[in-house]
Amino acid sequence: MLTPGQIAAQLNKLVFSIALTGHRKCEPNWHQPLRTIRHHSLWLIVKGKGTFTIGGTHYPAEPGKLFVFAPGMLVERRSDEEQPLEYYFLRFHYTETYEEKEQWICRSSAECPFPLQGMYSLQNTPQFIYYMEQLFVLWQRRGHMTAMRRKLLLQEFWLALVQEFRAQKIAGDTTAAIELTQDFMAQHYKEPLTLESLAQLAGLSVSHYSRLFKKVIGYSPIDYLTHLRMDRAKELLVLSDYRLKSIAQSVGYGDEFYFSRMFKKVVGLSPREYAKRNRGDPVK
Repeated sequence: MLTPGQIAAQLNKLVFSIALTGHRKCEPNWHQPLRTIRHHSLWLIVKGKGTFTIGGTHYPAEPGKLFVFAPGMLVERRSDEEQPLEYYFLRFHYTETYEEKEQWICRSSAECPFPLQGMYSLQNTPQFIYYMEQLFVLWQRRGHMTAMRRKLLLQEFWLALVQEFRAQKIAGDTTAAIELTQDFMAQHYKEPLTLESLAQLAGLSVSHYSRLFKKVIGYSPIDYLTHLRMDRAKELLVLSDYRLKSIAQSVGYGDEFYFSRMFKKVVGLSPREYAKRNRGDPVK
């Protein structure tokens, strides 16, 4: 998939013409048999459920899904019987026209594939419903100023879509960064890890990393590391005959007394009490 910046760069070179727009509520048994798409179009699902099959791949048609179709696609569309689909659609034409080095370059849509195709999941769905509603209202009116407003609204729609993709990418990147530090802690919990080193690994500031980690995981990074160490300590207390000092060192604590205090704070029992309750052998 193209990056949001690449999509924006390509959309910036295109001039659009709206051919048709509308709003439809489907019957419970609505079904469009397999057909070859002839026009560029987009469909925004606002209610109900269904299944769209594109090139043999099945996609869920449900609120928040945006489908972008291109000529030549093999598509079959079907609505759920109990929850009929409701959607907005827009058919459009475009040409690539832009200035480069003081020369105008023009290419037909056949020469420059549209940068968006297939299904996209939207997070800020109400914003896109608003654009489609307004485009549908303006489609029912006539006049040069109305036509200009339609073009501007479509451009705003594309801009909002690129911004949506960028927001999703940033969220995905930060979530991946959080998961990276989770994996790192699982492998290096014996080492003297610090909040600063974990934030640096994630490529984030300490404050931003701490907020995101707690939002995604539910613990602060240090609390998560502490629980990780204590879970490993529980295993060793129950399944091994190691001395308390050795167990403390094996989970990242050089001071067995500090380890004992932390263990009781997290678990509610001292290490010896925990071991006694979960196995018969005393910890020396």
